[in-house]
Amino acid sequence: MGVSRRWAASAGASLRVLHVSSGNLYGGVETLLRTLALSCAERDGGAVHAFALCFEGRIAEELRAAGAPLTLLGPAKVSRPWRVWEARRSLMALLQREAFDAVVCHAAWPQALFGPVVRTAGVPLIFFQHDALSGSHWVERWARVTSPDLALCNSRYTASTLPSVYPRTPWSVLHPPVREGGPGLTASERTSLRGELGADSTDVVIVHASRMQEWKGQRLLLEALGRLRQVPRWKAWFAGGAQRPEETAYEAGLKAQALALGLGDRVRFLGQRSDVPRLLRAAEVHCQPNTGPEPFGLAFVEALYAGLPVVTTALGGPLEIVDASCGVLVPPRPEALAQALRGLIEDEAVRRKLGSGGPSRAKALSAPEAFLSALEDAVRSVAREPVS
Repeated sequence: MGVSRRWAASAGASLRVLHVSSGNLYGGVETLLRTLALSCAERDGGAVHAFALCFEGRIAEELRAAGAPLTLLGPAKVSRPWRVWEARRSLMALLQREAFDAVVCHAAWPQALFGPVVRTAGVPLIFFQHDALSGSHWVERWARVTSPDLALCNSRYTASTLPSVYPRTPWSVLHPPVREGGPGLTASERTSLRGELGADSTDVVIVHASRMQEWKGQRLLLEALGRLRQVPRWKAWFAGGAQRPEETAYEAGLKAQALALGLGDRVRFLGQRSDVPRLLRAAEVHCQPNTGPEPFGLAFVEALYAGLPVVTTALGGPLEIVDASCGVLVPPRPEALAQALRGLIEDEAVRRKLGSGGPSRAKALSAPEAFLSALEDAVRSVAREPVS
C-alpha cells in the first residue's frame, strides 16, 4: 500500500525528481546524469533533480562537483542479498524523508532492485530505457515484476524493444542531452595536441572514442584501415579504456591486430581520456562502425557538435542521428567502410561540407535545455495530485 504524503508539486513548490542509477561503471547513463546535473546548475531556479547511486566512483564525484543533491544507497550486489536489502532500506528512508514528484530508474538493473521500493512508497515511477531489451535476461525478467507509470526511451530503436518487458506501459522517445564541447582549439593548441599524439598538419585524423567493447567496432575499423595502408596522409586515434577484465583482453587483441596489419606507426591507442571534446576538435573524421545496434550514441552527437563528418554503420540509434547532411552510413563490412573513409581522406571539400552540417543537427537532437523541458513535462504527466 502506498504511503499517503503531500507531493512536492503542490501549490507553488518546485518539481522534485530523483534519479536512481548504479554508479559503478561509466558510460552513456553516467554521461546523461552528469549532463543533467550540469544543466541544472547553470539555470536559475526550476525543478530540483536529485540523484541516488549505489557505488562511489567517477559519476559520484562529478555529481558532487556540479553541486547536485546526491545520496549513496550502499553497494547493492545481487550475490549478497543483505546488501540489496540495505540499499532498498536506504532508498525508502530517503523517499520518506524527502518529497519527490517521481523517481526515474535509469536502466533495468536499478528498475529491478528499486522499482518495488518506489511503488511501496507511493511515488510515481519512470523507467528510463537506455538499452535495447529482449525480455530474456534475468535482470529484465526481474524488472518486469514492477511496471513503471511511464517509460522514456532514448531512441525509436530502443522503444521498439520495450514491449518485450513492458507491453502495456505508455512511452515516449526522449533523446539524451549532449552538451556542446566548449570553445574550439586555437591553431597552436590544435597543432600541439596533434603533435603529442603523432599527427602532423597534413594528416587526416580519424578518431574513435568509446568503451572497449567489441560491438563498438574497433576491430572492424582496424580491418578497414588495413585496406588503406597504401593511402597516404591519415592517422587513427582510439580513445577509451577497459573497465572490465574482458575489455582488457579485447584491448590487447586490438593492439596486436594493429601490429599484424602493419599499422603500428599510424594507429594510437590513447586509453581513458577526460578530454574527448578536445580530441574531436583536433581530428578530421569521426568513425565508430558498430557491429551491433547502438541504443542511441552520445559519441556521434558529440562528434557532430565538433563539426566532424561521422562515418558509422546503418544499425540502431545512429540511424536517427546521422543523415546525408552530416555523415555517411555504411553496412558493417570492412570493404564498404574502407571505401567511405578513403573518400573522406582524399576529399577535403566533402569533409568540410559534411562537418558544417553537424552542429545544427546535434542541437536539434540533443540540446540539454530541450531535454530538461521534455523530461519535466513527462514527470508532471505522472505526478500525483497533492493530498488535501
